[in-house]
Amino acid sequence: MVQRGQISLWVKIPYTLFVMIMIPVYWIKNGPANFLWGSDIALFVTLIALWLESRLLVSMMAVGMLVPELAWNIDFFGRLFFGIDAVPGPGTTYMFDADKSIWIRVISLFHVFLPFVIVWFVRRVGYEERAIAWQVLFLWIILPISYVVGGPEENLNWTYGFGSEPQTWLPEPMYVGFLMIFFPVCIFLPTHILLKRLFPL
Repeated sequence: MVQRGQISLWVKIPYTLFVMIMIPVYWIKNGPANFLWGSDIALFVTLIALWLESRLLVSMMAVGMLVPELAWNIDFFGRLFFGIDAVPGPGTTYMFDADKSIWIRVISLFHVFLPFVIVWFVRRVGYEERAIAWQVLFLWIILPISYVVGGPEENLNWTYGFGSEPQTWLPEPMYVGFLMIFFPVCIFLPTHILLKRLFPL
């Protein structure tokens, strides 16, 4: 069991204030559907996990989102310091688009601190092995919703393709089904194995 009081208010309160600022800005600039992105969900679920001091919730976000967040950071800092497209696809190009709202770009820097908060949290409370099963179930709910609510323009959670153009090698519903297998096998499982070894209970 996680002992209450392991997570300081010095973490909980600033994190909460950031989310309170982020929600109206994103809602106005990007619309509510944008909150279906895995990174946004991870930000919110981690907030809940912090206040509940929930090992299961933070472990779910660790197993599901550390790899995508690492990819975002590699792409962002690759562009920032070396001017290179480090990860295929549009990635973090919006962060360097002067036509994009400065508020959106500043707030999007949560991608930088979020993985550190998650890893720090898991290191503090330990990794919950059940997290992978719950995260797979969560993914299987979110991906179909993302496909139905979004479209090729939004491409929520890459349900229309990994690049800037929609994929054409599979019918769209079959492609979503492919993602429902690909993410658990190729991302969740290796991350689960690593987290079990690094942060045992």
